[in-house]
Amino acid sequence: QVQLVESGGGLVQAGDSLRLSCAATGHTFSLYAMGWLRQAPGKEREFVAAISRSGTTYYADSVKGRFTISRDNNKNTVYLQMNSLKPEDTAVYYCSAKRAYYTYNYYRDASEYEYWGQGTQVTVSS
Repeated sequence: QVQLVESGGGLVQAGDSLRLSCAATGHTFSLYAMGWLRQAPGKEREFVAAISRSGTTYYADSVKGRFTISRDNNKNTVYLQMNSLKPEDTAVYYCSAKRAYYTYNYYRDASEYEYWGQGTQVTVSS
């Protein structure tokens, strides 16, 4: 069992930056591929970014070049650095984890993830 706790959300203006953190406990963090997904009101949960066990990163086209996902296996933490925020980035952001057999595995579909955090609200005003 893995427990995930997000932090770092808030209310910012367009163009500002935020860094989300997700602390994992309960199992060997380095064995998990990690992801960030988000859900805006009235919309389905959508993929934002993922990082494999080996540290390879993947992004949704909508955030590519603005967001950076990273992980620190010594701190059991995954981060999402969000720059040049836009009002359309407003959503609840969820950290997610999936046990990955191969170090290069990553996951984009919400249904593939096994564990979820409680979510953190990000609101970007125009």
